[in-house]
Amino acid sequence: MDLLDKLTILADAAKYDAACTSSGVRRGFQPGKIGNTSSSIAGCCHSFSADGRCITLLKVLMTNSCVYDCKYCVNRRSNETRRAAFTPRELADLTIGFYRRNYIEGIFLSSGVLRNPDYTTEQMIRCLHILRHEYAFNGYIHAKAIPGTSPELIHQLGLLADRLSVNIELPSEAGLQTLAPDKTKSAILRPMGLIRDQAAQSKAELVKYKHAPSFAPAGQSTQLIVGATGDSDKHILYLTQSLYRRYRLKRVFYSAYVPVVESSLLPALNSKPPLLREHRLYQADWLLRFYGFQAEELLSDEQPDFNPRLDPKCNWAVNHLELFPVEIMQADYEMLLRVPGIGPLGARRIVSARRISHLTYEDLKKMGIVLKRAQFFITCNGKIPAGLRFSAATLIGQLERIEQGLLPDAVPEQLSLFDNAG
Repeated sequence: MDLLDKLTILADAAKYDAACTSSGVRRGFQPGKIGNTSSSIAGCCHSFSADGRCITLLKVLMTNSCVYDCKYCVNRRSNETRRAAFTPRELADLTIGFYRRNYIEGIFLSSGVLRNPDYTTEQMIRCLHILRHEYAFNGYIHAKAIPGTSPELIHQLGLLADRLSVNIELPSEAGLQTLAPDKTKSAILRPMGLIRDQAAQSKAELVKYKHAPSFAPAGQSTQLIVGATGDSDKHILYLTQSLYRRYRLKRVFYSAYVPVVESSLLPALNSKPPLLREHRLYQADWLLRFYGFQAEELLSDEQPDFNPRLDPKCNWAVNHLELFPVEIMQADYEMLLRVPGIGPLGARRIVSARRISHLTYEDLKKMGIVLKRAQFFITCNGKIPAGLRFSAATLIGQLERIEQGLLPDAVPEQLSLFDNAG
């Protein structure tokens, strides 16, 4: 099989892995080396695959041969598909060739499990070692750490890569036992703990020794498949919160399950991927990371799944109307973050600007505040926007129409919920 055929097979096999962003590390030009990576532009140019996905890296598998038989995976050993494998030298030469032609600025390298996790990881390490040391490649590298790999090999991989990721894939242990019987929860979580500890140790050494080797400086991430099992949004979000706290992950990625194989344990091949669920989980993930929310505030046993018609922040706000309206001139930063339509940057701008002047709604609009959402939950110098009228009964409907892009402004002919609040 020639190199182009291998690339066609192994790039296509890698497209279902979402955990491939390259942000979080900056490494400038170094004499004698080629390439660089920047946290501001991610160090990568952009291209698009045939199915419309934005590809910023050479995203490829070392091999799509696999000893595991995960029911949801197109590369499982029992699935009839064309198999291919790069040698370390082939993939290193291909990567550096693409870089020199300005096709790519980095590589996302994953793999099926060939023979066993250690053997597969050794092949990946040899490829990355050629890139880093023989070609002096200084660009971005994201590598997938395979569950079950020995700690020594994880350490070697982390010294060569900017970011490591270990995919949990299925949110529950029951789902793993049913759909991925060759994998265990402990085998997946163990390398995540190793990466966390070695990254912390590396940072401590870099404080003492300027030229100490850096271990996975962009941190680690993981991916959860949404919709392959019956796990609720609550279960997935609580797991996400636990992963951030326990393993200090940079990102948790969510991938709506795309039916690619026939199995009685999986959604039918003609079923649609749950893209809205994926979108809601990303929105909630953002609230956990940047807005100070806890998973317990967004979902509960009484409401285990997200509202399909309202984003999680709006849904939380309409369920806690006793906390609103918020006075822009007095509310603290943490409360401003909880107002729909106000993000971290907007909240900081408000806190800074109100020190020197009284703010108006026009000022808020200039600051980038999304007033079509925020106007329902704020007052500015004790006033609501002129002509704004709504009631508790109609608020949810108006927000839903705004979510759908059907209602740019509030409906003026209804009573204000806050008229009696002055």
